[in-house]
Amino acid sequence: MTPALWKGRRVLLSGHTGFKGGWLSLWLQRMGADLVGLALPPPTQPSLFEFANVAQGMRSHLGDIRDAVALAKLVGDFQPEVVFHLAAQPLVRRSYADPLETFSTNVMGTANLLEAIRTRSPATRAIVVVTTDKCYENREWVWGYRENDPLGGHDPYSSSKAATELVAASYAKSFFGSDGTPALATARAGNVIGGGDWAAERLVPDLVRAAERSTPVVIRYPQAVRPWQHVLDPLAGYLRLAEGLLDEGRHFAGAWNFGPGESNLKPVSWIADRFFATWGGGSWETAKDAQPHEAGILKLDWSKAAHQLGWRPGLDIETAMREVVDWHKACASGHDMRQFTEAQIAAYRVA
Repeated sequence: MTPALWKGRRVLLSGHTGFKGGWLSLWLQRMGADLVGLALPPPTQPSLFEFANVAQGMRSHLGDIRDAVALAKLVGDFQPEVVFHLAAQPLVRRSYADPLETFSTNVMGTANLLEAIRTRSPATRAIVVVTTDKCYENREWVWGYRENDPLGGHDPYSSSKAATELVAASYAKSFFGSDGTPALATARAGNVIGGGDWAAERLVPDLVRAAERSTPVVIRYPQAVRPWQHVLDPLAGYLRLAEGLLDEGRHFAGAWNFGPGESNLKPVSWIADRFFATWGGGSWETAKDAQPHEAGILKLDWSKAAHQLGWRPGLDIETAMREVVDWHKACASGHDMRQFTEAQIAAYRVA
């Protein structure tokens, strides 16, 4: 990471009121970026956005990326040099309940943003569109998915993210492939955990709520294996990727995986047991009713990022869980959570 590169740089971040967007906003603020955010109001109550006072060091705009007219005006007025696109409907189970919201937000929202940049912002040089490990056609195999593996998706969320990748690739090839146009990359991370995530029906937030209330948590798929990683690891990858796009343009365009180390690939049951051991108490039980389909195993091959960007994950799963527990216990104790979150960012070892 090169903090001096970000000082005073105009950065637009969609999804800044969300969990990952809030952490990235604070990191960019620490480096002195001229930051503008666009998002819906915080998706949860409580939220990292409010507890860590994320809006304090940026210009925060509440709006919907599906509103193409308002989005184009914001982009045209601000003329961002760098764009991080994180705004999304990010939950698998919610996508079953409202697939049209999921597709309209994730697919058309992305198209709206890229079109606004294409038509209204000649100043933009680098675009990072964040998707997910679930954008791959899942074959339930033990090998990590590589960036050139086929895209797919069983559930509406996963397929919407695969479609988002296709939209981004189309804009990159059709409109952003020549000198004087932005360099565009997509970023795929694993199951991200960290302090300040209160999302519904997501494992670690459910574990936090259960531990705080001393009630058992119901787990849908205890044996499902996921690539767990602390939020700061993929964010470090996004930042390094954006720096590469700024420095060398299209050499760093395309798709990138930012996954965890092999030791972070754990079943859901292992995560629950170890989390409660770290917290100092808690229990879980298996869901007894039928559950919607979810992948049994997911794994990312991030060798491309290691070799070409020099990026590696910095936090093992044990450390990541201690960071989450420390954050939520500090929050419950009334600490200044902006200062606490910034301290975790400052202490992060960038690989």
